[in-house]
Amino acid sequence: MAPLLFFLLLFTLSNAHISSRIGVNYGQLGDNLPSPSESISLIKTQTKFTRVKIYDANPSILKSLSKTHLQVSIMVPNQIIPSISTNRTASDDWIRSNVLPFYPSTKIRYLLVGNEILSDYSIKNSTWPNLVPAMKNIKASLKRFGVGNVKVGTPLAMDALQSSFPPSNGTFRADIAESVMKPMLEFLTKTKSYFFVDAYPYFVWAGDRVNVNLDYALFRADGAHTYTDPKSGLLYTNLLDQMLDAVVFAMDRVGFGSVRLAVAETGWPNSGDYDQIGANTYNAAIYNRNLARRFTAKPAFGTPARPGVVIPVFVFSLYNENQKPGPGTERHWGVFYPNRTAVYEVDWTGKKPDRDYEPLPVPTNDEPYKGKIWCVAVSGANVTDLGGGLAYACGQGKGTCDAIQKGRECYKPNTVGAHASYAFNAYWQQFRSSGGTCYFNGVAQQTIKDPSYGSCKFPSSTS
Repeated sequence: MAPLLFFLLLFTLSNAHISSRIGVNYGQLGDNLPSPSESISLIKTQTKFTRVKIYDANPSILKSLSKTHLQVSIMVPNQIIPSISTNRTASDDWIRSNVLPFYPSTKIRYLLVGNEILSDYSIKNSTWPNLVPAMKNIKASLKRFGVGNVKVGTPLAMDALQSSFPPSNGTFRADIAESVMKPMLEFLTKTKSYFFVDAYPYFVWAGDRVNVNLDYALFRADGAHTYTDPKSGLLYTNLLDQMLDAVVFAMDRVGFGSVRLAVAETGWPNSGDYDQIGANTYNAAIYNRNLARRFTAKPAFGTPARPGVVIPVFVFSLYNENQKPGPGTERHWGVFYPNRTAVYEVDWTGKKPDRDYEPLPVPTNDEPYKGKIWCVAVSGANVTDLGGGLAYACGQGKGTCDAIQKGRECYKPNTVGAHASYAFNAYWQQFRSSGGTCYFNGVAQQTIKDPSYGSCKFPSSTS
């Protein structure tokens, strides 16, 4: 497309000063994580990360980042976007409380307004229209306080696109293209900021293994596993480039093809539930090693639509976080365990060749698990938490808890744990196909051992 070619030189020149090293997302959804000071020390001494992105403006973390070389990204919570969008005083107060006490000693370089808000339809009316006004107010507040080198943006998931295949057909969703995306991209253009995107090849591959090759998703496709866009003629050797260029074409389609890209989140899960394929240490290590090589290369690779352009990247995530809700993969994106040992080795400078790494465990779940799976209560879980999960499960669906009523086949043993196991499983078997998970705030887990006993039969399913 002509506009993309026209802006190529501009991209190359404007990105010449940008570091191409990898950053990390530092999430805090765990009850066993190291302290902020220990975590920042870990980043400084055991990785080559040059940026840290957090999901709030945690003062302990920002204080620990003071006088380090690390560039920092902080975040305005989703829930206060409406007030900041309409109240300049609220915007000023947020900057006064969350930026000024730490800046410039802490190198805050990115300020993200909300997190994937256009994926949450429950706030479509209350927050979506306020996103860009909030970004403008935050930028104006920074300027009023003399903070001039902080880029304001917002991270969006790939579901902001209505179409992403082929990449040249990249198109924003009709419900946001004119009302949100065009004014946002205009703001990002004027402020020379970035379009921050969360891009996960894992989910694309896991959702369509028939048409997406695993090696293509892991940056190691050979000549047999590349893709040529039939409209643009661009050749793709990996899935992440393909996803990013879909965003590039979507931006160009609404008239803002020059906005720079940054990858706010990407990574690969190191473990997951029995029914989650490909989530293993081997694939996670290969993905992140190749990610580091590609995005630290000098000169930069860029993407086929933007060759040679530096794209800042934040890998997800620093730790496995045991309190993240949802399926098992959600708690297994970390490059470190909470005890600060590495889940697998990665040279984040991208310089270490594969031959110099120790062998990785052979993956065993790159194909779907074909046996039966059940969902049961975690042994030793808190009784109050189990009771809450039990009440929720029994309130959903049809006949979910009939078998544990007094006199029925699964009533005995009459304990919260036993009844919860049956209820969790009955709920999950009914609702897993529509997004129900075996989690229940951390007191449920999948098992491949049949929990049935006597005349009490637990329904089962296969992946």
